[in-house]
Amino acid sequence: MFDNFMFNVQYGINHVLDIKAYDHVLFLIVLTVPYMFKDWKRVFLLVSMFTLGHTLSLVLAVYGIISVQASMVEFLIPITILVVALFNVFTSGKGAQKEKVGILFLSTLFFGLIHGLGFAREFKMLLSDSDSKLVLLLEFALGIELAQIIIVFAVLLLGYIMQTVFRFNKRDWIMVISAIVVGLVIPMILNSPFLG
Repeated sequence: MFDNFMFNVQYGINHVLDIKAYDHVLFLIVLTVPYMFKDWKRVFLLVSMFTLGHTLSLVLAVYGIISVQASMVEFLIPITILVVALFNVFTSGKGAQKEKVGILFLSTLFFGLIHGLGFAREFKMLLSDSDSKLVLLLEFALGIELAQIIIVFAVLLLGYIMQTVFRFNKRDWIMVISAIVVGLVIPMILNSPFLG
């Protein structure tokens, strides 16, 4: 039983940290980059909203309540990353991440829903008839949350080092990282089968 629990949690961690599917990491980077360690509560809540959305869409897909064309989801995932990255570029240094809390939280929940749909098909293949789907989903969600916290901590630490040790301006830091992510996701969007 404990082995199953650890396997499912590890699977959630691997899902986020998978180098071949780095879209999840890119989303977390652009979500976190505007913040500092002192904002950890807000960042933790944002990440938890993303996990909630991700888990909710998996539940809906696994129980057959919703079904979305895979190519459309694969197209929407980099779009969500692009939206957050561009939001950062146009609002860096303006404190928008602190003001529009409701919009940011709701959009993060929505992005989580889309990202979860992208993984639903693979997740369904993991399930056997004997599995308790809900328990499996919760264990998997725990793994996702742990991996996200690791990435968020790494982004916050890197931001801290760049801004304190290397005296990188906060606005410039947000702009540079977000612009790099924009450059990475545009080819993902253009190469999407949905556009083909």
